[in-house]
Amino acid sequence: MDLNEFLGDASSFIWGPWLLIPLLLLTGLYLTILLRGLQVRHFRLAFWLAFIRRSDADAEGDISHYQALSTALAATVGVGNIAGVATAIALGGPGAVFWMWFTGMVGMATKYSEAFLGVRFRRTDAAGEQGGGPMHYLKNGIKGPAGVILGGFFAIAAAIAAFGIGNMTQANTVAANVEEEWGLAPVYTGIIITVVAGAVILGGIKSIGRVTSAFVPVMIVLYVLGGAAVLAFNLDEIPSALGLIFSDAFTGTAAGGGFAGAGVAAAIQYGVARGIFSNESGLGTGGIAAAAAKTTHPVRQALVSMTQTFIDTLVVVSFTALTIVITGVWDDTGNEEAASWTARAFDEGLPGDWASVIVTISVIFFAFSTLLGWSYYGDRCVEYLFGRKAVFPYRVAFIIIIFVGATTTLSTVWTFSDVMNGLMALPNLIGLLILSPLVYRETRAYFREHPKEDKTTEPVTK
Repeated sequence: MDLNEFLGDASSFIWGPWLLIPLLLLTGLYLTILLRGLQVRHFRLAFWLAFIRRSDADAEGDISHYQALSTALAATVGVGNIAGVATAIALGGPGAVFWMWFTGMVGMATKYSEAFLGVRFRRTDAAGEQGGGPMHYLKNGIKGPAGVILGGFFAIAAAIAAFGIGNMTQANTVAANVEEEWGLAPVYTGIIITVVAGAVILGGIKSIGRVTSAFVPVMIVLYVLGGAAVLAFNLDEIPSALGLIFSDAFTGTAAGGGFAGAGVAAAIQYGVARGIFSNESGLGTGGIAAAAAKTTHPVRQALVSMTQTFIDTLVVVSFTALTIVITGVWDDTGNEEAASWTARAFDEGLPGDWASVIVTISVIFFAFSTLLGWSYYGDRCVEYLFGRKAVFPYRVAFIIIIFVGATTTLSTVWTFSDVMNGLMALPNLIGLLILSPLVYRETRAYFREHPKEDKTTEPVTK
């Protein structure tokens, strides 16, 4: 058995119908019920804290609420929102989109819990920076050797995964798209993104926070406006596209055109897998970014953090999916690679020849931002495992691998990324289930102490 086959089998098992998919969905549903639909009841407050108040200026932490959110968005709004959505539709049919949305809705409760625990169990490292995330709340929240083992397992998996999902795949996608659109050789693209990303990464979380807070909103707005234009030019197709997505989620998709057909199980499997790849709810990474925030209470940053899943999956993913479905690209592609469907959908949905440029620029922004976010995740995991002395060497290695990813043909890294994502999610989900009573008790206590917080213009601070 060669490496590709081994990784394929491992990915199929981890993301199959008997392990991560039911665990992710059931954990999200359980947390949604336990927290009484908090993602809906307190969405207004969450949005206010994230985008209006933006920070608890005098609180302990490294960066503001908004910068922590933009760092998490930087890591999650990546090529998965473009190529990953197309792949989910290619393998699971339009019905996969529904399961991506469902994963995003219940994933908001999962993301809330991860961020709450990330802040609740954070600590200050030797350089004075905050360290938090699953490795800390698993170790310190679950007493005994089980917590130590789960925390260490997560940190190892995340530190390695950062080179796949957060580095090589992103750099490679940028280089390939730039070469196709403008003919620039990957080696030159690799040099540019390595130098620019390296300058930001070496500055640590404060540098990453400043940069992502400035350009993440721009990149999302640019892409959403492009998608909105496609929908505007095809308004009459939207109702039938939505009907197809909802019906195929429960009936499967018959073969037709260039599509081979997919059953309900495939729609669920690929919708959930690619949904998690996109928004990372359940992976635990949101807790790492949240732990850096200046906040007066874990609940406040957790509310901010859950808006990341909403923006990623219920906004950005939706525009990608709808452009692919309403233009009919998904069912009329022959042997064309699914990763190129989004660019083709923009080309067919918009007048003129400039539509693919929007997608290419979006890929550059999305992938570059993911590089920054995941460099911080790996940074914190390495600090947890080996101490502060290992942080600088890890950052340098991460920067070098950017160039390698941009200039190397990747045949196994995408599958490897799926496997490592799964290995991160398993200990994190176990920890969320064990620690969920703590999340419930302290969340309930906070809103009892601040009963008018959702009803005032200026939420009460503790």
